Amino acid sequence: MHIILGATGHVGSALAQDLLARSEPVTVVTRDAHKAEALRTKGAHVAVVDVFDTHALHRVFKGGHRLFVLNPPAAPSTDTVAEERRSLRAILSALEGCRLEKIVAESTYGAQPGEGLGDLGVLYDMEQALRAGRTPFSAIRAAYYMSNWDASLKTAREEGKVYSMYPADFRLPMVAPHDLGQFAARLMLGSPESSGPHHVEGPEHYSAGDVARAFSQALGRPVEVVETPREQWEKAFKSLGFSDAAARSYAAMTRVTLDQHYEPPEKPERGAISLGEYISALVKKSPDR
Repeated sequence: MHIILGATGHVGSALAQDLLARSEPVTVVTRDAHKAEALRTKGAHVAVVDVFDTHALHRVFKGGHRLFVLNPPAAPSTDTVAEERRSLRAILSALEGCRLEKIVAESTYGAQPGEGLGDLGVLYDMEQALRAGRTPFSAIRAAYYMSNWDASLKTAREEGKVYSMYPADFRLPMVAPHDLGQFAARLMLGSPESSGPHHVEGPEHYSAGDVARAFSQALGRPVEVVETPREQWEKAFKSLGFSDAAARSYAAMTRVTLDQHYEPPEKPERGAISLGEYISALVKKSPDR
């Protein structure tokens, strides 16, 4: 049995569907059964468990052989680092005493030790904790999710603008969640030996300008990039409903990416879905197309 934490999100859902298509037994863990209904109809078992209920989560883990871990992102209105460290502790506690064959976990490009780095520090700590355990472990370090641009569809359609913390010509690795899910399935079904970290990105690097051009082509109207200056990042995040702590964390992560304060991988794994294909599909499935 494959246990999937985060199965109702972009990556976990893609992983679950890939495994189910191969007739693999899958249990998806969620707080909201309604969000997992589509996966249930495809054959998944649904375990309705709050990640902070360590006893219930432990029981689910004990019923599986391989586990995919995606530490749930905290609501931006909270202190995201504090909340994500709390959920990580709960997951690690629930794993105690479990005899799993393998754990695969979703991490991120730029994961590194240090305080004040938002998810980058939390996910690095997750990698270290899982690698120190007895269960064979593989980490996926994902590039910038293409789905991070989903919210830009509204402004691209209504204003002809894509708002970005990055300069229009700054290129960075991006990846479609579906490609991450497929790669995760390969690891879940592969050798139980520890491996990685595996860096996964799309066919090429893209910029905010490329995002605007992709929206322009898909929507059939001009779309431009509006860059938020570095000194206004925290204010911009707070205007979107982020707490002060979350705004600081997200600004710090943005700085790490823009200033490239991490070692880029020499040979990343590459997905097949281009940014243009991802944006085109996003527009086609939107209700207001």
